Amino acid sequence: MKALSWIFLAALVFLLKPSFSPAQVAVVVRTGPPPLPVYDQPVCPDEGYLWTPGYWAWDPDAAEYYWVPGTWVLAPEPGLLWTPGYWGWVDGGYRWYPGYWAPQVGFYGGIDYGYGYPGEGFYGGKWQGNVYRYNAAVTNVNNTIGTVEPWRDRPRRRWQSHRRHIAKPRRCRCSNNKLREAIANSAFR
Repeated sequence: MKALSWIFLAALVFLLKPSFSPAQVAVVVRTGPPPLPVYDQPVCPDEGYLWTPGYWAWDPDAAEYYWVPGTWVLAPEPGLLWTPGYWGWVDGGYRWYPGYWAPQVGFYGGIDYGYGYPGEGFYGGKWQGNVYRYNAAVTNVNNTIGTVEPWRDRPRRRWQSHRRHIAKPRRCRCSNNKLREAIANSAFR
């Protein structure tokens, strides 16, 4: 009788436990987003913050794009980097591929967001253990943060002003290869 009571109690707890499904809704739009605006990156507020670039989001009620500004955020855990989202051309429309946190930066449509995101790869900083080291050549960090390093492996340009915020076939200078897919699939979302 006690075993039956425990089974009933376990079933009741399971049924009453809140559950959710992180279902993703694909956003597909007929018109492409406007060009990325040119803006100055704000100064990094403190050690450990990483830059997440701004992007154009779609408002289905207003049937238009709106700008979501870039911001400095703390990584969910040390060692994770942000891969920005992007609008990609697929089946006659523009689909939004959301950004994500992962140990490596993955594919982000070949979009030159600036500030360490030149269209492929990431040059805004790197993790060394639990400490994030900033690349002062491409990010706006002040010298009071003790983990600033001027890197020399990438050009110093901060922004290319007139790149579109979409990835179209044959216009993207990089591809969504199997390694990048594996990074995205292992992402911390």
